[in-house]
Amino acid sequence: MILKQIATLFSVCGFFILVSCNGGTDKTPPAGTEPDSAGSNNAAVARELPHVKTEPVEYEDGIKTFSSIMAYDSANAGKKPVVLIIPEWWGVTDYIKDRAKQIAELGYFALVVDMYGGGKVLDNPKDAGNEAMKYYKNPQLAQERFDNALAIAKSYPQADTAKIAAIGYCFGGSMALNMARLGEQLKGVVSFHGGLENYGITARKGHIYPSILVLNGDADSFVPVGTINDFKKEMEAANANMQFIGYPNAKHAFTNPGATAIGEKYKLDIQYDEAADKASWEEMKKFLAKVFS
Repeated sequence: MILKQIATLFSVCGFFILVSCNGGTDKTPPAGTEPDSAGSNNAAVARELPHVKTEPVEYEDGIKTFSSIMAYDSANAGKKPVVLIIPEWWGVTDYIKDRAKQIAELGYFALVVDMYGGGKVLDNPKDAGNEAMKYYKNPQLAQERFDNALAIAKSYPQADTAKIAAIGYCFGGSMALNMARLGEQLKGVVSFHGGLENYGITARKGHIYPSILVLNGDADSFVPVGTINDFKKEMEAANANMQFIGYPNAKHAFTNPGATAIGEKYKLDIQYDEAADKASWEEMKKFLAKVFS
């Protein structure tokens, strides 16, 4: 599939917004809402979690150095199931770090996957789209980056290496689904409003090991009905254990409280949906508890 990078870049008060066009056909894969001028993202409400310990993580693959964070609840002794978190196409932002803390609060060992290297945070859609496209076009590279982070997670004494799952947001959701398609032997994979196209990596029967949970906005214009139907057929043909949940009237980036204001200001079809945000988080919690049981 040939993808075009079609974007109009606006810079107002430090925000950069992507506008996709071309008659609704070729477009860049969906991102989330944008990082602010400090490179953070306000999709999660920051809370004090006194027992959650976070540590910076640095590792190498012989070419690049990767910088990320890990988080776990230090009040609970013993090994903990591992949840790898794949970020939006903006990279290792404060938003995704906050999500790691929230995952740790649930009793899991969380580690953010640094897909780009160096803990890179991109502050405009042109650069983010160009960087993300490398991993859509080269899924094996994405898998290498995922496996690097997975190996680091497994090296921690707090990690239960027999219980590993991956979750992702937008670009990260797409990458999490691709890890399942590529045969990663995980317990579960969760996609929050991620793209569903396989970009040539068709799921194969007998090679989808994790259970899959897709949390999608029914009104997400970035994920049309035809794409959803194709995805479901692909998963069915592969005999995947897949659950698909659609949230009525929820649009793209429905988990991000900042999406509505940005969408209204820049006339983008994105919107926060509090009910869908909370409901999808609860579904993820139930899903992880089940796959780790």
